[in-house]
Amino acid sequence: MPSGNRGVDFLHRRFSLRFGLNARKVFWAYVFLLVPCLFFFFFRILPTLSALRISLHDWDILSPSKPFVGLANYRRLLNDPIFWKALKNTFLYMFVVVPAELVGGLSIAIMLQSVRRFAGFLRSLYFLPFVTSAVAISWVWRWMYVPHYGTLNMILSFLGFTEQPFLQSPSQALYSIAAVVIWQSLGFHIIMFLAGLQAIPTVFYEAAMIDGANRWQVFRSITLPLLNPTIVFLAVMGSIASLKIFTQVMNMTFEGTGGPLHSTITLVLYIYQMAFTRFQMGYASAVTVILFMIIIVITVIQMRLITRRFEY
Repeated sequence: MPSGNRGVDFLHRRFSLRFGLNARKVFWAYVFLLVPCLFFFFFRILPTLSALRISLHDWDILSPSKPFVGLANYRRLLNDPIFWKALKNTFLYMFVVVPAELVGGLSIAIMLQSVRRFAGFLRSLYFLPFVTSAVAISWVWRWMYVPHYGTLNMILSFLGFTEQPFLQSPSQALYSIAAVVIWQSLGFHIIMFLAGLQAIPTVFYEAAMIDGANRWQVFRSITLPLLNPTIVFLAVMGSIASLKIFTQVMNMTFEGTGGPLHSTITLVLYIYQMAFTRFQMGYASAVTVILFMIIIVITVIQMRLITRRFEY
């Protein structure tokens, strides 16, 4: 066989072998991706579409008749004062909780980064509330907030301050619950910020020291910009969690009503009340669709406004 034909035959076999290997890789990649895609479709997309369909009906689970009412449930929202109160409280939770989590988490992470002794113990101590049951934490803090014999009021009395009603006050209840949420989630933010800080090359700090930059200049020009991906992630995830807050409000307010005087009620708690207390699934689904749209819009806005790309 001429040498030219042997060369062509060799290239043909080599190409066939490589193409077959790549095809098998692609095939198994799609096979393994199919499982999470199916899970996402059946447990995320399908329930969302189902909620949208139910919101267009007068869907009472105790009634066999579920007539189509179009946008009637959405028009009802416009004249529902409790819905607007829940919407206001939900945004208030987000505006209080998210900045506090970011500022507190970053501040403590920077301090922990310089700790050498017992560093692992301190990180575990801060992270422990995050992995503890939210229900258990809510009930413990509910007891601590109790007037007269609650732990916090006993400390205030011992220090000579006036006792506070906390969860029994319409003006204090929301912030009392927000404080618990911040305390519980702070450990997660600290760990994430520590990972982001450790990922920043030390050569940048060494160059800044040589140039004579002070600590504030280093933080503003190096640390904060290079932590932008971490900040964006925590801001988006924290906002979504705040908009969906339910467990703490359900367990810390009396009878899970979002009281007193609906001062702590949130959209998710209101959805729960409409769906499983009053059995108005159509109206609850309408509120769910509105909440879903709010989360999407806020996430997109945050990704657009706070995402920055820095290269040094």
